[in-house]
Amino acid sequence: MGKFSLKGLFAQEPDIDDENYTEDSFYEAEPAEEETTGPKMILLEPRAFSESQQIADHLKKRNSVVVNLKRVTSDQAKRIIDFLSGCIYAIGGTMQKIGVGIYLCAPKNVNVQGKITEDNSKVEEEKEEPEW
Repeated sequence: MGKFSLKGLFAQEPDIDDENYTEDSFYEAEPAEEETTGPKMILLEPRAFSESQQIADHLKKRNSVVVNLKRVTSDQAKRIIDFLSGCIYAIGGTMQKIGVGIYLCAPKNVNVQGKITEDNSKVEEEKEEPEW
């Protein structure tokens, strides 16, 4: 049976006499970056429908996601939007089109204000003002 030490269980510093101890292993115990920061804005350009789940995972973690669909076919883009629409509905979030093939997906904890209007190439006809 191996050597057992209660000191090693309760001490904050590792037992230096341990054969497997390295100074690098002491510093690996730092918390991950995701745990120390708040919600993020994630920018993604999926290249296939299979990457939709990754977008949904970010939304479940309460991160906002900007999705650029310019690298997928129109059929794949439609499938991705349909999938994300269901995810957004399930978590009570919002989805806004912010450009051609670019969407902002935000979870419930993110308040999105304002709208982006589409730029129409048609020039609006000038309306004649009535004479008073």
